[in-house]
Amino acid sequence: MRSDIVPGARFPDYELSDHTGKHRKLSELHGQDPMIVVLSRGSFCPKDRRQHEGLVQLHREMEVGNCRLVTISTDNITETNEFRTGVGAHWPFLSDTRRIVQKDLDIAEYTDPGHNPMIPHTIVLEPGLIIYKIYMGYWFFGRPTVEDLRQDLREVLKKCRPDWDITTPEMKASWQQGKKERFYPYGKRYADTIREAE
Repeated sequence: MRSDIVPGARFPDYELSDHTGKHRKLSELHGQDPMIVVLSRGSFCPKDRRQHEGLVQLHREMEVGNCRLVTISTDNITETNEFRTGVGAHWPFLSDTRRIVQKDLDIAEYTDPGHNPMIPHTIVLEPGLIIYKIYMGYWFFGRPTVEDLRQDLREVLKKCRPDWDITTPEMKASWQQGKKERFYPYGKRYADTIREAE
C-alpha cells in the first residue's frame, strides 16, 4: 500500500463504472455518511465471496444506520454483476478492469499473475473520504469481522454525528430552540437523503 494511505489521510476519489455501467465517483457514493470500501480480488476468489456473504448481513444494519458500502474489484462488468448477484448484495460494486486503483495504491497481488488482482483491503472511511482504519486481507483472517466493522462504524459515527448523544442538556436545548440542523439529516429533507443513498 502506498505510504501516504494511512489513517487520517484522504482516500483517493476514484471514478469507476458500477455494476450497471454507470460512472460513479467514491465521493458521490460516500455522501456525508461513513463508508466501508472493500478492495476485492474478485468473483473468482472463495475468500472474497465468503467475506461478502458476511457483509450482506452487515449492510442491512448499515442501511438503517446511515452508512455506505462499496466494493471495487478488477472484474469486468459481467463478472461484477455475477459476483454481486451471487452473494445477494445490494450495494454498489465498481469494476476496475484497467487496474487504476491497484496501480495507484501499489497493491498488485504479485503472487497471482494469472488473475492479476488487487491485494484485498477493507478501508473504513469517515465523511470526506478520511481514512479511519485499514485492514489488509491477503489471508482471510487478516480481514475484519462483521463485529470489527460494526465497532469501527460506531466510533466513526460518534465522531461525525453531532447528535450521537441526544440526552445531553446542550442537544435538548438545541432542539427546543428549533436548531434542527444539528440533528440528522442536518438541514436536509429525509426524501433527499433517501434519494442520495440510491
